[in-house]
Amino acid sequence: MSVRVVAALTAGFLALAACSAEEPKQEQKAGTIRIFAQQNADQHLSNSPFTKHVQQKLGVTLTFETTTWDSAAAKEKRQISLASGDLPDVYMLIPWVDAFSPAELIRMGKQGVLVPLNDLIDKYAPNVKKTLESTPDFKRLATAPDGKIYGLPQWNDCFHCSYPSKFWMNSAWLKKLGLKQPTTPDELREVLKAFKAKDPNGNGKADEIPLSASTANPLLPYLMDAFVYDPQATGAYGSTLAVNAGKVQLQAVQPGWREGLRYIAGLYKDGLIDQAAFTQNGDALKAKGDKAGGSVVGSATVHHPAQLVTLGQKDGRDKDYDAVAPLTGPSGAQYATYILPSLPGASFVITSKASEATQIAAIKLLDYLFTDEGHVLGQVGEEGKDWAKAGPGDVALDESLKPSFKTLTQPEDAPKREGAWGPMAEYDNTKEFRNARVASTDIYDQAGYERRLFKATELYAGKEPKDQIFPIWHTKIAPEEAGELATLQTNIDNYVNQSSLQFVTGQKNIDDDSAWQAYLDGLNGLGLTRYLQIQQKAHDAL
Repeated sequence: MSVRVVAALTAGFLALAACSAEEPKQEQKAGTIRIFAQQNADQHLSNSPFTKHVQQKLGVTLTFETTTWDSAAAKEKRQISLASGDLPDVYMLIPWVDAFSPAELIRMGKQGVLVPLNDLIDKYAPNVKKTLESTPDFKRLATAPDGKIYGLPQWNDCFHCSYPSKFWMNSAWLKKLGLKQPTTPDELREVLKAFKAKDPNGNGKADEIPLSASTANPLLPYLMDAFVYDPQATGAYGSTLAVNAGKVQLQAVQPGWREGLRYIAGLYKDGLIDQAAFTQNGDALKAKGDKAGGSVVGSATVHHPAQLVTLGQKDGRDKDYDAVAPLTGPSGAQYATYILPSLPGASFVITSKASEATQIAAIKLLDYLFTDEGHVLGQVGEEGKDWAKAGPGDVALDESLKPSFKTLTQPEDAPKREGAWGPMAEYDNTKEFRNARVASTDIYDQAGYERRLFKATELYAGKEPKDQIFPIWHTKIAPEEAGELATLQTNIDNYVNQSSLQFVTGQKNIDDDSAWQAYLDGLNGLGLTRYLQIQQKAHDAL
């Protein structure tokens, strides 16, 4: 892929032109594609150079109805959009923010809200078709049990994304206090107590937050993995399903789960966990990481440090955080949560609101993102401004690959300019494409950030218990059971999360056997037996 990237970047829009040349002459042209999309706080999709570029090439106007990257707010606005009846032509979402689940796709497909993409792909999207044919796992993710493709997910071979439940700790604080990174839950407790009591930021105030998190990056999985494997990683993979000797089970009812909650509740009771860790969004966490006057956050369970602190700060605090390997628990467990980085469901769908001409234009837009050129321009930005071709001395992220291109860091005093679509354009993001990108060998340099994440992930890779992983991303649920399962899963996951929070914060006593039994009874009352029966059937069919 890396060789094709360079070739495509110099060859022009041949794939798009070829696709356009195949259109019947009498075909009606689409004038406007109305897109529901998620944009970051510093983005304006309507002003993006890539938006203007695509409009010129496709001969259409793109308009955007936008929401934020905050998953809770994004989901709410997406649901309002669906319920309003005034549908956009296209939903173009970011997988880890609020992509459509497989159950949602099946339901909306059956209701006629979504347009099946099979025929559109066959006729107008040669690059998408080629990828589906050459990557069986991608086709598997995209195809509903009835054989229809109601929407397309992103294919993202992201090494560091496969292990999202990471733990980043302030190494400068460790050094000042003469401490080492913890390797066990007990050692972590002692480090956090030192962060709280010994003024590691040196400002004479008791303002240190030993450990924090956010709703976007939950606190439990990393800590729980020292007691029992916790497959919860993101909002997209919220279930605690696992496999034990071929039998599907819920981790949240296992003795190890209770032991993990007991440990985390102890940290919370001692004031070592930020009280807002379970309720604040990502922006609120980052505001604490960026607090003026010096660092106040000692550690956080974030996927990567830029979710805690803005990179490139003058005081260099963003360079102070290093990943901590999975902790080894009292029984010897040392697990890392693993997910397939390509999420099932769909980030791209076309609704029944779109005319036939608009459907064709929309699928061609998607198809362009499956070309190497469209991918780079859409994800990274403009050549010469946001990226440049690799040159002598450049080193690829995977040093065994030929480097393809490098991103360019803008000077601090450079005028603010609109960028590309970023993660909204990350289609066909293969391992070769990602890992052939140039990265600085200095992992604390902004240009070496991807290498920093790559190196950090090596601490977690291989520590996932492969025999316990329930591959929820590949299971197919029969259409007649999809609605029932969606309700069961929502109720059970919400109950587990709510109850876990109550046990951690002391609203329920984790040491009270009757309280624990009431929790288990509550799960049974929500249909846990039936839920596991449906999931077992899907697992057995793999």
